[in-house]
Amino acid sequence: MRPRREQFWNREYRNPLHLRLSQEPSADLTKFTRWLKRRFGEGALTRRTTILDLGCGNGRNLIYLSKTFGCRGVGIDSSAEAIWQARLKVAGLPLTFEVRSITEPLPMENGSVDFVLDMMTSHTLRVAERAGLRTEILRVLSPDGFLFLKGFLLEGDRHAERLIRQYGAGEDNSYIHPTFGVYEHVWAEDELADFFGPFFEICKLEKSHKHLLRGRAFKRRTVSAYLKKV
Repeated sequence: MRPRREQFWNREYRNPLHLRLSQEPSADLTKFTRWLKRRFGEGALTRRTTILDLGCGNGRNLIYLSKTFGCRGVGIDSSAEAIWQARLKVAGLPLTFEVRSITEPLPMENGSVDFVLDMMTSHTLRVAERAGLRTEILRVLSPDGFLFLKGFLLEGDRHAERLIRQYGAGEDNSYIHPTFGVYEHVWAEDELADFFGPFFEICKLEKSHKHLLRGRAFKRRTVSAYLKKV
């Protein structure tokens, strides 16, 4: 299953057919940076800030953070094509990119990372793998470090409910995507709180709107969680 997922993403980065792969930073990430500055001031993101981007894709978010705030960091992705594209744009920036699965130990020292980005990445992991990744994130995060998590949201998403009902993957709130053939997980709000609550302060949840067209779901709901290590 995992090689098939990596092959899918390599094809998409070479010649997008199913997904629109932007070169611009995520609007959800830029909203998070504005919240950080309001809460912690201009010193929240600086040249001394180290960021680890899980599933970095073409590097757009990490490159934005480095160009805008001077941050340094590491991006990892299982797609060799995505990492190749990221490396083309990194000249002069204090960033490195490497081909690596997020199911492997993270390539950072204990407590060496200020921010971890997990944006539409760990939802492809099964429950035991998500727990293992959480352990690794906690290991590499500095005291009071942040995890910025973005994933699918179950509440109010009729499309997700149908996928789980028709293509269930044998785990709660999960399915095998009928087009892509890969595992995907959808967070319920109480499940997210149970999974992260013992280890993180859930500072804020940003939920996308319910996207309906003529009474039917036509776009997936997402949730962005601002999680501070405790």
